[in-house]
Amino acid sequence: LVNSEMLFVFAFQTGHTTGPSLNNDKLYKFAYSAEVYVDQVKASLQKSAGYRISSGVDVNLLWRNPENDDDQLVKITIKDVQVENVNERPADKNTFKGKSTEKIIGKEYLEALQRPIVIELVRGKVKTFYSYQNEPGFTQNIKRGLASLFQLQLHSGSSREVDISGKCNTTYHVRQDQVTKIKDLDSCETEKKIFTSHNRILDVSTKASSATVYVLEDSFFKSIKAEENFVFALNYRRKTGAKIVSKQRLELKSVQAGMGLIAAKQVAGVIKTLDPNYVAVPLEAEPVKSECKKCPSLSEHWQSIREHMHPDKLSKPEAAKSFLSFIQNIRKATKEEILKIIRSENKEFLPQVVDAVTSAQTEESLEAVLEFLDFKDASTFILQERFLYACGFASHPSETLLKSLTEKFKGDVANAEIRETFVIVMGALIRKLCDREGCKLPAVVEAKRLILNRLEKANKDDNVQMYLLALKNALLPEAIPVLLKYAESGEGPISSVAATALQRYDPSFLPKEVKETMNRIYHQTRKVHEKTVRTTAAAIILNSNPSYMEVKNILLSIGELPMEMNKYMLSMVQDILHFEMPSSKIIRQVLKDMRTHNYDRFSKTGSSSAYTGYITRGPDVTSTYGLDILYSGSGILRRSNMNIHVFDRNTELHAIQVVIEAQGLESIIAATPDEGEENLDSFAGMSAILFGFQLRPVTFFQGYGDLMSKMLSATGDPMNVVKGLVLLTDFFQEIQLQSGPTAHAEFMGGLAIDISGGMEFSLWYRESKTNVKNRVAMFISGNTEVDSFFVKTGMEATLETETSLDFISTVQFSQYPFLVCMQMDRVDSPFRAHMTKYEILPSGRRYTARRGKAATLAGNEYPLHQENSNMCKKVFGAKSDSAGSWF
Repeated sequence: LVNSEMLFVFAFQTGHTTGPSLNNDKLYKFAYSAEVYVDQVKASLQKSAGYRISSGVDVNLLWRNPENDDDQLVKITIKDVQVENVNERPADKNTFKGKSTEKIIGKEYLEALQRPIVIELVRGKVKTFYSYQNEPGFTQNIKRGLASLFQLQLHSGSSREVDISGKCNTTYHVRQDQVTKIKDLDSCETEKKIFTSHNRILDVSTKASSATVYVLEDSFFKSIKAEENFVFALNYRRKTGAKIVSKQRLELKSVQAGMGLIAAKQVAGVIKTLDPNYVAVPLEAEPVKSECKKCPSLSEHWQSIREHMHPDKLSKPEAAKSFLSFIQNIRKATKEEILKIIRSENKEFLPQVVDAVTSAQTEESLEAVLEFLDFKDASTFILQERFLYACGFASHPSETLLKSLTEKFKGDVANAEIRETFVIVMGALIRKLCDREGCKLPAVVEAKRLILNRLEKANKDDNVQMYLLALKNALLPEAIPVLLKYAESGEGPISSVAATALQRYDPSFLPKEVKETMNRIYHQTRKVHEKTVRTTAAAIILNSNPSYMEVKNILLSIGELPMEMNKYMLSMVQDILHFEMPSSKIIRQVLKDMRTHNYDRFSKTGSSSAYTGYITRGPDVTSTYGLDILYSGSGILRRSNMNIHVFDRNTELHAIQVVIEAQGLESIIAATPDEGEENLDSFAGMSAILFGFQLRPVTFFQGYGDLMSKMLSATGDPMNVVKGLVLLTDFFQEIQLQSGPTAHAEFMGGLAIDISGGMEFSLWYRESKTNVKNRVAMFISGNTEVDSFFVKTGMEATLETETSLDFISTVQFSQYPFLVCMQMDRVDSPFRAHMTKYEILPSGRRYTARRGKAATLAGNEYPLHQENSNMCKKVFGAKSDSAGSWF
């Protein structure tokens, strides 16, 4: 006797069949189940939300090609459908308790689900899928999922296969009577909607897997077990994540006598005999979406959240939460619905509406906001600026957006600052589109050409600076020679902007000409440069894999520089060593030479400093703060620079930079300017980078007359740099489960932000103070949902926090060395996290399980170097000593 296993091996080896083969006149009766689980990434499936569809499945052979045994027509019928919770629960938490299948699914859907399908199997692959034309998409997809299980090849190897998931790379591993099929879900060609955030740290990591194990007996299926896993995790907080698990099981229960084969030469004849209403339909899933019957209109939704969007409440997490929900609804709205809200709202709320409409990033929202805004009208400056900044922060900008901005920029723009903002934002969009391999798109090519050509023709400093700031955002390789030219030959702010633009490039992509130019600037081999530009040049050299001689020359220069620059460069080198930055190794080598490392060089006095420290060091991301401050020899601030960077294993995000620069202020205290800075105009201003996007700088005062006017009328109130709502994380992915249902994962992070800064002088107390305030509130939501026509099951995770970070530097210049105290303080920060699992029936019946936690992160004064701590004691000690005195 020859057993069935040997028959299978013999058939496989002789090439008699390359796929499963049904016996004639037999009815195969299977038990089928499809399960869906939704939960947190590391949670056990025993407590997940989800459901199970179970049924009987009858399978029989209708026809076999007389000329090819591997061409079979198979009829599949679903019977006795049951729906239940995927895990056992008490009766009061059982979503489906007491409801019949017909009641849960609906009579029409149940009848459609139990109508037979026919598949043509050729060499184990589904060549044609036959069903009924007008059948509901939901039930059709469940049948597609079942039919896809019947697709199998009986030899190891890889191929491209079409099934319910689309056209995917599939690998088979054959071992005796067991076959394992691995489907690469990332390779599937499908029309599913997906978008991601621009920066990886702000984005969501995804992982998808699919495996099916077949056990064969008598050349046909004994059992099939399939499992798909989809995992989503927020990169900057991996605890905020979710998983979807989809399982299918088909088990043979019995083989009975069945109908005989239909006699025909062609498949068409069999189908016509069986039922002329059958039509061939694609095996790939069709898009389906359940309608929301009780969802509010866009106007109704806006009215429900409007109070949280008041300007006075923008620093609260509720504002960020409302902002995100508004974006979600705008994405479903028409242009007319959006315009209705914009046109009816008052000036207090309009900026927030513009933030949300622009951040929605749909064709309809862009058309609506562009139709509303009139750039020829300077009176709507605030709305125009908020629109442009929202464009700059766009998570997944389109070519259409860049094209629209370019056309508007070429037209009539009434306000000069808006015109400057236009081109700065265009630079940011160029970079984002290029990062997504869109550098050759016509709109990108046109915008690059416009910026570079107009920079070449610009003759006013303001225009030159505007285009350089655009290049600072764009980070184009072809812009490097232009930036080098302006860094070395430009004057004052122009040279500084060009140098800081080069500082933003990845050092590994910079050609050798950059370091050559930076060395000339730092060592002033061709012309005298300002301290701010020279120190930026030194930072670029030390951050770009410097050579032994480059480091040695920089260290030998310390002691020959202006006094405060000496101290600043010394502090920069010590910070690199203290923080173990990449160039610390070569610096330590150079310091072994006593000509370089001696007491005279490393004991220079002064008040300028540079310091880097950790804000957080976590398993997902690490964040650092950097504070550096450079003074003139007379004790007047030249530049203060606060940076916050966020890192993971592979990526860096420049989260915040706030720079306050001042020059030409020595005349206020009758001091002597430093060498090379004798003819500088009085100026003070602030520049900011937020999440990698350089904003338009703001000016505190320009010129001596403006300075005196501001000093005499000063209120001490800080000047706003940016205020608004920013879409930080924006991830959406549609998923087609092999078992039939559709799913989606949506993660959004909203930031309500207010950054302001100011500079105060007291001639009486001979004191100056700079203050940078960063107030932020964040709300993050992640919703992962499986949508079947009869139930929605999913999980929502939310996270909210608010905080304020202040950077204050106080300078007393009544003596030398003058007293400088720097402070970086964070207030108490409340933190709340919630997780909800749910199942919802169309009738409104639901199951929910909630969990949450709340905590307060204690406020903190971030430590700087010990020298600063000693100085602060003197500054505030001196203040308290004089507090009770009249003189």
